[in-house]
Amino acid sequence: MEKDDTMSVKETLNDGLKRGYEITVTAAELDATVNDKLKEAQPEIEMKGFRKGKVPMPMLKKQFGPKVLGEAMQEAVDGAMNKHLEASGDRPAMQPEMKMSNEDWKEGDDVVVEVSYEALPAIPEVDFSDIKLEKMVVKADDASVDEALASLAETAQNFEDRKKGSKAKDGDQVVFDFLGKVDGEAFEGGAAEGHTLVLGSGQFIPGFEEGLVGVKAGEEKDIEVTFPEEYNAEHLAGKKAVFECKIHNVLEPKAAELNDEMAKQFGAEDLAGLKGQISDKLEEEYAGAARAVTKRGLLDALDKKVSFELPPSLVEAEAGQIAHQLWHEENPEVEGHDHPEIETTEEHTTLAERRVKLGLLLAEIGQKAEVQVSDAEFTQAVMNQARQYGNQARQFFEFVQQNAQMQQQIRAPLFEDKVVDHVLESASLKEKEVSKDDLQKAVEALEEA
Repeated sequence: MEKDDTMSVKETLNDGLKRGYEITVTAAELDATVNDKLKEAQPEIEMKGFRKGKVPMPMLKKQFGPKVLGEAMQEAVDGAMNKHLEASGDRPAMQPEMKMSNEDWKEGDDVVVEVSYEALPAIPEVDFSDIKLEKMVVKADDASVDEALASLAETAQNFEDRKKGSKAKDGDQVVFDFLGKVDGEAFEGGAAEGHTLVLGSGQFIPGFEEGLVGVKAGEEKDIEVTFPEEYNAEHLAGKKAVFECKIHNVLEPKAAELNDEMAKQFGAEDLAGLKGQISDKLEEEYAGAARAVTKRGLLDALDKKVSFELPPSLVEAEAGQIAHQLWHEENPEVEGHDHPEIETTEEHTTLAERRVKLGLLLAEIGQKAEVQVSDAEFTQAVMNQARQYGNQARQFFEFVQQNAQMQQQIRAPLFEDKVVDHVLESASLKEKEVSKDDLQKAVEALEEA
């Protein structure tokens, strides 16, 4: 039991990781704290009928005492709790639960607060040197490079005029003028000259591109369409329209030739240089996939190697999150969280126990190794995520800056990866050259596990 002249902390529960304490703060201590706070504030307080700083203490206590008393109670209990945690070395797994045991408390009584929490367990030291792992290495073969090169050539395709009189097909490029009308009246933004459109690209509203399939150069054609109900221009949404089109050219796609000129379109000096870039890119992708396989192997090894008691509250919370996430994956049509309560199964709990154990272990390893995520690494990760939001990237960046929880969600995997790298430096890691198919099978096995 921890005690001083004014307060005490008495242990009421010590069972596994569960802890319970009774904190008592005496009425005398609270009164003294209230007086100290009021004396400190007195020089700045103004009240009608008194000069600044000259309001009598009894009047201050009457007007401000209840508010200051509440602050004093909170500070006293928090101070006692922090002092206890520092002395005991306990680290609560989750926010401690606190409640006043004397619910009929009135001013002049001692304050008695019951505190309960689960302590984080002591985590054993781990020798990483006897962990034996394989690191898959895949070289980019000629066939894979050629396949990627052909895919690039498609993106660099050119268009050539079809023979005179040929009909436009899906995938062809059509150059044409158009004038759109609703109820016989032209509307703003509904006209263009010499517009270039690849049929099937989805650039226009549904039905328009399909209406151009089969047109010929020099032909004129009216295309009737209906604007979607959710169209972003309200005056056109749901309206029927006629587009008067005059076709100038019909062109067919031609894949770019695999030569030095095509390579220059992608920033390479020549075709050999482009092949080298593709090879490096492929091997970088293979290395990323191989690392995921190695990381899973390491986590499996650590899971088998280390055992310690887990805080039930953390396991229960993690199992609930897993069950909730899996339910939404199985019911993608339900976007919100207005659904029946989701029951956690033994399978969810088993997976939660693994995640909690490995999370606590990696956090301990990282702390002891003084692993840090630098500001530059964090900023780079935020920028990578922001790119997914296109023209809203700036808003995402600002949201992260103002949201501590989001910052933690981004930092956590960065920290974990750095800890994994730290452990792999000490583990026995043997490289093994395998085929692309073997690596693919290993990655698929991860996804199924």
